[in-house]
Amino acid sequence: MKKFALYLLSFCFALHVSAQDIPAEKENTQKMPDLVLVFTKTQGFRHKSIEKGVQTFRELGRQNGFIALQSESGDDFNTLNLDNYKLVVFLNTTMDVLNHTQQLAFEQFIKGGGAFMGVHAAADTEYDWDWYGKLVGGYFDSHPNDPNVRKAKIDVVNNIHPSTAHLKETWTRTDEWYNYKNLSPDVTVLLNLDETSYEGGTNGPDHPIAWFQEFDGGRAFYTGGGHTDDSFNEPMFRQHLLGAIEWCLKRD
Repeated sequence: MKKFALYLLSFCFALHVSAQDIPAEKENTQKMPDLVLVFTKTQGFRHKSIEKGVQTFRELGRQNGFIALQSESGDDFNTLNLDNYKLVVFLNTTMDVLNHTQQLAFEQFIKGGGAFMGVHAAADTEYDWDWYGKLVGGYFDSHPNDPNVRKAKIDVVNNIHPSTAHLKETWTRTDEWYNYKNLSPDVTVLLNLDETSYEGGTNGPDHPIAWFQEFDGGRAFYTGGGHTDDSFNEPMFRQHLLGAIEWCLKRD
């Protein structure tokens, strides 16, 4: 009996050692895609290119490991929901799109390290919200008339940023060009519009059309392009958007 007990003890010890030698199952290290909220609510002019822009963000997401979800509702701007996202895009939003409670939730999102990306009419949004004006970096003032959409030359001021690294020294393209007011001195300008190349500019030689900044705990990027459907078909503009998204997601 004693010999059997010793044998059983030895067998159990050997089994325990062998079990320790078996490698544990590999953990699932696949990274979950980042979520990007594409906000398209309008209370003023509504751009026809919004649907094309949303489609573009979705396509870029499928190709680059993030998921773009569209919203037209300010009710989605609450702390519980925004915690799901790393980046909020204002895609051609216009005028007053968030109430006071929703504004506070968005401010908290940015202060917690979230990111903001404004496209075109994001600068034509929330004129009475001072914090937002500083976040976006400037407000729409005017644009050329008859026609609004014109070909113009853009000077690439910074070609190190992911949104401009693919561009040469100048970039000629067709879009609706904004003139801006209340431009923030705290942003870093990426692209400058050459007013000598088209009619209708009022900002003068310093006419930023895309910029970025670290702001209030988060990241903020703005581009003035994106008025037309054709913009979102341009490979260079799509790469400009993708580089901005990746910077906002801190993939740079």
